[in-house]
Amino acid sequence: MITGLGLGGYACASDSATSSTPVGKQVTVALMETTDLHSNILSYDYYKTAEDKSIGLERTATLIEQVRKENPNNLLLDNGDTIQGTALSDYQATVKPVSCGETLAQYKVMNYLKYDAGTIGNHEFNYGLPFLNQVTHNGTNCQGPEFPLVLANVYKTADKQPLFKPYVILERKFDGETLRIGVIGFTPPGIMQWDKKYLDGQVYVEGVKESAEKYIPEMRAKGADIVVALVHGGISTQPYTPTVENTTYYVAQVKGVDAIFSGHSHSFFPDGKNYANLPNVDNVKGTIFGVPTVMGGFWGNNLGLIRMTLEYTGQGWKVAKASSELKPIATKDASGTTSYVAPDPRIAELVKAEHEATIQYVNTPIGQSEYRIASFFAQVGDTAPIQLINDAQTDYVRTYIQQNLPQYQSLPVLSAVAPFKMNFRGTGYTDIPAGGVAIKNVADLYVYPNTLQAVKINGEALKAWLEGAAEQFNQIDPANAADQYLINTQFPSFNFDVIDGIKYQIDVSKPVGSRIANLSYNGTPVSPSQEFIVATNNYRASGGGGFAGLDGSQTVLESPDTNRDIIVQYIKKRGTLTRAQDGSDHNWSFVKINTAGRVLYESALGVQQAALDDGISNVSFIAAKPDNSAGIYSVNLGQ
Repeated sequence: MITGLGLGGYACASDSATSSTPVGKQVTVALMETTDLHSNILSYDYYKTAEDKSIGLERTATLIEQVRKENPNNLLLDNGDTIQGTALSDYQATVKPVSCGETLAQYKVMNYLKYDAGTIGNHEFNYGLPFLNQVTHNGTNCQGPEFPLVLANVYKTADKQPLFKPYVILERKFDGETLRIGVIGFTPPGIMQWDKKYLDGQVYVEGVKESAEKYIPEMRAKGADIVVALVHGGISTQPYTPTVENTTYYVAQVKGVDAIFSGHSHSFFPDGKNYANLPNVDNVKGTIFGVPTVMGGFWGNNLGLIRMTLEYTGQGWKVAKASSELKPIATKDASGTTSYVAPDPRIAELVKAEHEATIQYVNTPIGQSEYRIASFFAQVGDTAPIQLINDAQTDYVRTYIQQNLPQYQSLPVLSAVAPFKMNFRGTGYTDIPAGGVAIKNVADLYVYPNTLQAVKINGEALKAWLEGAAEQFNQIDPANAADQYLINTQFPSFNFDVIDGIKYQIDVSKPVGSRIANLSYNGTPVSPSQEFIVATNNYRASGGGGFAGLDGSQTVLESPDTNRDIIVQYIKKRGTLTRAQDGSDHNWSFVKINTAGRVLYESALGVQQAALDDGISNVSFIAAKPDNSAGIYSVNLGQ
């Protein structure tokens, strides 16, 4: 039974314990969370059109069943960002929109798994309110989830009523006792910026903390024995305002909250690593201000779990003890071998038709390219793949700043991206032939599931960033007559950031830390205090790669969109990519040095034409490696 189904007329509940309930009686409940599923129903990567065992609700489902067997008293909750994020969701929303009489594939599976409740994340709004209301049967008679969705901080402009139910109170019979479990949900206030075109004038938001302080006492008054907050927001100590995006830290301080499920940040808590230095946060026990808290990863890669023992006091139920943990679908043994939980086979059967239709969809072009887009020489010159990604990121950030961040409109927007596929540890190369570009080709351009972020830095930090990237080169001795290899093969290619929008040179004869020369913007040398906005990804912006000056504190934009999706949308907007407009702009080069011996570089066999196509004319084929696994090329640094 569910009480509290009306927006304003929640059913009143009396003391949930019976007159025979002895003081001190305990009931243990397992609360499970999925978050940021992003429509990853199957263990499948639609960009690569290949299986990916590290993701997928079909595998999380196996963990859910295990927890249910071990804990008969349980609830399964979802923390939002559920119906958007893969080509499958795009297909059902924009290519062949699901009809009113159909249940969205994601909800079809969640109904099968018997979720108890869920909330609305920011990405639920990405397809507009009519679609969201239809597929969630919110105010409609359409098919949708067979469990309640709650959202406490978004209101309809027309009548000032909540867009969804702010909360529900679920009645469950556990160990002979009727318990009333209140579930309330929150979404980031940033939806009004991120989906302004859909939401402006239609809805308005309230600060998450303010909504929690308003509704949680009401939930208690209506008889909730415990209150579980589904916070679609991360864990941050950024000073609170009603527009703050990541609010878990502040919800934990609201009186009456017994457990929190967090999300949105695609991170993990507790894991003993993340959020370690925040005050009043225990990332081992999994508590924030003493409140048990879990953030269960993303894309189904973890199941969040809070086990809670409730004790009857004579006046009601209180939390006697609780524990928080993550249950991953992938684990490594001592030898480094990864094993995966088995999928629930029923789920693939449920979405077979939608899955097959989506594969057909991703194999269709999103645009055209008049030229080959190949990364074989991205470490020795500016190449087409790097330029395309940088152009897409720059376009996105410039547009966002113009619309939402007027305080930064006067600052130059740069973009940083690395050549991800340079066969580092056998990753192969990007190689997209001229002709139709399909959605799955974007995986060749951007192999990681990052989200876009932008940082504000000065010229000193910009130069330090470039110096860090230039560490991929071995120091070349011009006087050495022997062969010297240009690339340090232990340096990950994904840390060789090319920053576009400026011009600079790299002097590989100099030691690490002093290689960047002639750094300029619009023909003028960059000063140490000059300020820039740089588009990058969440990994780099938060300090990934160990670049000086990047630790997360410089971030001014945390986009909810993945870099991959931004590239897809950019290609769609361009229609046809041309080398003249979209090819490399040669904004970086080597300082010219004459060497007594050859400077060598390894790449694939038979691909020198790709270098010439990108205007890299100082590369010559020498020979194949003895095992024919690669080609050896010389790089004329004096040319």
